[in-house]
Amino acid sequence: MLIAFNKPYGVLCQFTDKTVPPRPTLAGFELPEGVYAAGRLDQDSEGLLLLSDDGPLIARISSPKFHWPKTYLAQVEGEASEEQVAALRQGVQLKDGPTRPAKAQKLVGAPDWLWPRDPPVRHRKSVPDSWIELTITEGRNRQVRRMTAAVGLPTLRLLRIAIGPHRLEGLRPGQWRQEPL
Repeated sequence: MLIAFNKPYGVLCQFTDKTVPPRPTLAGFELPEGVYAAGRLDQDSEGLLLLSDDGPLIARISSPKFHWPKTYLAQVEGEASEEQVAALRQGVQLKDGPTRPAKAQKLVGAPDWLWPRDPPVRHRKSVPDSWIELTITEGRNRQVRRMTAAVGLPTLRLLRIAIGPHRLEGLRPGQWRQEPL
């Protein structure tokens, strides 16, 4: 079984949380029993999370050695220049080494299908923001946020919209559907 889930902002990619008070987890969304996340999304990121009850499938999806492309929309602080987007395409130097080249393009505003985030992103009247679509084939910790920051564009909001052939389309935050294997 393979499940596509639209993880809301503020939800942990696990089923339990031992903090007091506990933070929201996947347990609050009536997902099928026995499924586990194939990879992670940070608590402050949103979007597509794949879950499965098939261990080898989870390993293929989440392991960087299989190079499953992951596509993100990043709302960044500042007006993204062509030079900054080109730097993302070439790969950037991070503290833990250079990234692989990425597919990157600047978008003209937020997509029209995008839901408002709760809580909303803090807007500063004196600092513009812009949107970038970025596809990577690695899965380092907070990689997209670190990549955009490395080119001078701190990430304000991050949504994963695709993992391999699986897409977020049609799922509102907190909704899930079964996907073909």
